[in-house]
Amino acid sequence: MKIDGYKVVGSKEKADIYVINTCTVTNMSDRKSRQMLRRVKEQNKDAIVVACGCYVQVSEEELEAIKEIDIVLGNKEKADIVDYVENYKSSVEDVMHDKEFEDFGEVTYTEKTRAVIKVQDGCDRFCSYCIIPYARGRVRSRKPSSIIKEVSKLAEHIQEIVITGIHIASYGKDFKENYRLIDLLEDLNKIEGIKRIRLGSIEPLLINEEFLSRLTKLEKVCNHFHLSLQSGCNEVLKRMNRRYTIEQFEEIVELLRKAYKDVLITTDIIVGFPGETDEEFNQTYNFLNKIKLYKMHVFKYSPRKGTKAVEMPNQVEGKTKELRSKKLIELSNKNQLSYNESYIGKDLEVLIEEKKNGKFKGHTKNYVLVMCESDLDLENKIVTVSCKMAENEHVEGTVIKV
Repeated sequence: MKIDGYKVVGSKEKADIYVINTCTVTNMSDRKSRQMLRRVKEQNKDAIVVACGCYVQVSEEELEAIKEIDIVLGNKEKADIVDYVENYKSSVEDVMHDKEFEDFGEVTYTEKTRAVIKVQDGCDRFCSYCIIPYARGRVRSRKPSSIIKEVSKLAEHIQEIVITGIHIASYGKDFKENYRLIDLLEDLNKIEGIKRIRLGSIEPLLINEEFLSRLTKLEKVCNHFHLSLQSGCNEVLKRMNRRYTIEQFEEIVELLRKAYKDVLITTDIIVGFPGETDEEFNQTYNFLNKIKLYKMHVFKYSPRKGTKAVEMPNQVEGKTKELRSKKLIELSNKNQLSYNESYIGKDLEVLIEEKKNGKFKGHTKNYVLVMCESDLDLENKIVTVSCKMAENEHVEGTVIKV
C-alpha cells in the first residue's frame, strides 16, 4: 500500500517513519502507548517517531518530554499527517470547539468479512470518570452521503458492517435537519450486498418503544446489543454522572427481549469506583445476577487526571478492585456458558470469518462465536451449523448447509 510516495510496511519491519495512534481510556492505555513509542525507536534509532491521537490530545507536554518522540499530533491533525511529517512539525489544536466531523474517507478494515464504519466522533456526556470528551471533543456526526457511499462500495467485498463512534446514540444531534441514527440505519438497510448491520456500544437510553418499532423492521440489523451499564447501583451511577437508573436499564433489557427473538445483550461494568462500598458492590452483583446478560466486560476503575472522579474521596484500594472484578468475571462466565449450552442441538446461521488452527470460526447474528470443521473454503460465507457442544467462549458444531 502506498500513500503519497510512502510505502506502508508491516509492524515488524524496519521503517523510516513510525506513527503510533495513542489511546488514553485508562492508565494502562497510556503506559502501553509510551512503551510502543519507545520500542519502535529501538527498531531504528534514525526513524521519525510520530505520536498522535487521544493520549497526545490530553497530555501534550508529557509526551513532548519523551526523547524518543519526534512529532506530536492531536486528533484534529491526523488528517494531514503527511504534511506534518514532511515539515517535521508538531501540532495539537483544541478539539473542544470543532463542529464538523473530520472525514478520513474509506476505512481500512482488518477482517475479510466485517468492516467497521465510524459514523460520529466526540461526546457531550462528561461522565465523571471519563477523559474521552476532552480528547475527542463535542459530538460531530459524519454526513449520511459519505457513510452510504462507503458502505455501498464495501458491499462488493464484505457482508457485515459494524456501526461505531464515541457515542453513536448522539448521531445526528448536530445536524440542522432531523436525521438521527435510526434514519441512517434505515438507509443502510437498503444497500444490496450487505447482509448484516451490527451496532457498536450504545447508550441505554437510546432504546425505547419508538426506536424499536422502526429498528425491528430492519431485517439486517443484528439481534446483539452492547449496552454500557457501568454499575448496578443507583448511587454509584449518580457519582459517575450516568443519566439513567438500574430500573430504567432493566426496562430497556426487557424491551429488547420482547422485540427480538434470541437477543443477546452484553455490557461494560466498572468496579472500585470512588466511594463504592461493599454494599453498593453487592447491589451491582445482585442486579447483574438478576438480569443475566450474556457477557460482562469488567474493568477496574482507573483514575484519569483531569476528570472529576480522580478528586473524589474514598478511593478504593487495588486489592478490593481485584476481588470485585474476579467475582463479576466468574458470574459473566457462568452466564455465558449457560447461554451457550442452550444452543446445543440447534441449527445456527454463521458468517465464517477465518480459519485458524484447522477450524473455521465465525459469529451468529447475535454474536455467539461458533467453530466448525470443513474441507470446503467457507471464509466469507454464511453457513448453517448444527451445534454439538458448548464451552465458555464459544460453541462447536457440524456444517449442515453451505
